[in-house]
Amino acid sequence: MKTTQSMLLACLAAATMFAQAQPLQPKAQEPATRGELLYTTHCVTCHTTAMHWRANRQATDWGSLSAQVRRWQGNAGLQWSDADITEVARHLNNTIYLFPQPGGQLGLAPPAGRAR
Repeated sequence: MKTTQSMLLACLAAATMFAQAQPLQPKAQEPATRGELLYTTHCVTCHTTAMHWRANRQATDWGSLSAQVRRWQGNAGLQWSDADITEVARHLNNTIYLFPQPGGQLGLAPPAGRAR
C-alpha cells in the first residue's frame, strides 16, 4: 500500500512539474478589421474611448453613428469610400455602442476574402 501511494505521489509531482514547465501558448487573436485599422490609424489620436462615452455624445443610433463617422472623416480630409465609413462605424458599434444595425447585422464584417 505504501509503495502504491509513493508511486502515485511521485507521478503526481512529476506531472505537476511537467505542466508548470510548459510555456503558455498565447491565444490566437482575430485579425484586425479594416474599420479597426482605419480608426486606429486616423482617429484614435483625438477620439479616445472616453469621447465615445461622454454624456452629450452625438451618436445615438446606427444612422447617427454612421453620419458622425462620415462627418469627421470629411473634416479630416480622408476621402473614405462609403464602405470605409461603414467599416469604421461597424468597428465602433461592435466595440462601444452596440446599436442595432440595418438588416440585423450585429457581428463584425468578415475580413476581405472570407465568406460569411
